[in-house]
Amino acid sequence: MDQAERLDLVTRHTEEVVQEDELAALLEDGEASVYIGYAPTGEMHIGHFTTMRKLADFANAGLDVTVLIADLHAHLDDEKSPFELLDARSDYYRTAIEGMIDAAGADADDVTFVRGTDFELDAEYSLELYRMAAETSIARSQRAASEVVRESESPKLGGLLYPLMQNLDVRALEADIAYGGLDQRGIYMLGREILPDHGWQSPVCIFAPLLSGLSGGKMSASEEASKVNLTDDAEAVHEKIQGAYCPAGEVKDNGVLEYLDHLVFPILAVRGEDFQVERPVEYGGDLVYETYDELEADFVSGELHPADLKPAAGEAVDDVIAPVRERLVAEPDLLAEAYPEKYGE
Repeated sequence: MDQAERLDLVTRHTEEVVQEDELAALLEDGEASVYIGYAPTGEMHIGHFTTMRKLADFANAGLDVTVLIADLHAHLDDEKSPFELLDARSDYYRTAIEGMIDAAGADADDVTFVRGTDFELDAEYSLELYRMAAETSIARSQRAASEVVRESESPKLGGLLYPLMQNLDVRALEADIAYGGLDQRGIYMLGREILPDHGWQSPVCIFAPLLSGLSGGKMSASEEASKVNLTDDAEAVHEKIQGAYCPAGEVKDNGVLEYLDHLVFPILAVRGEDFQVERPVEYGGDLVYETYDELEADFVSGELHPADLKPAAGEAVDDVIAPVRERLVAEPDLLAEAYPEKYGE
């Protein structure tokens, strides 16, 4: 694989790269490392799967990939993530993430997993955090974390430490590339400013798009109809896709199309499979798509109607999450211990 192919593999299906010339230089120099962090709060869903799928591209491009289970971040940001549940939720997140990586066509054994409590309690880390806290204004920290940390009329101190710790994680893990959703942009732009004064270079930042919810607008973890959960059975997946916001010919805020673009088609490509739409002969017969762009063009032109697309999309999404669902369902104690209020006896 030449450098142009590696660069394309690393950057495809992303929203923004800061800066692409820096990324190209990293790849040209040889080995490079990338990390993504997840705070183990609520249950993981299909929105997480789209970012996890990207790790397969990183691994296939020869990057060293690290996943941080950011347990302390979860406690700092979410009062519904009590300290006594962090171990159980971290175990659940690792199992779910490994399942998603494997389902996306990569090997979870090629990914390094680290927990925040493995290093964020060390004296050196703590001292550097105090230095950052002394140099960063409250307004700057709040602005950086505004899209990530839960906002309230009486914000917690933990929300101010959160963005500083997230950037210290880049240094502690010696990551050349920070990867996350576009909502992480403010935090990592702060890191690009301050990390050179704290013993590390400005990281290249790669941002994944944020998926629209199935009910239209931004996906909401608290709105059940807005997303597909990894443990949803086939019937639930089909019901959610069937009831999704998917106006004929409209691409904007269309979660069904975004699932296909950023998750289904990339996985089908790894498998060497096409996307098939069954359609009555009187309406033109079945359709077969090798690429998402072909499907979108037919959808926009009216050749492909939502009534025909939705059943096929439901089938494809269910097929993609099935291996992850099976892995989680096979370990009921994992969910019961992580979310006792929902799955406990």
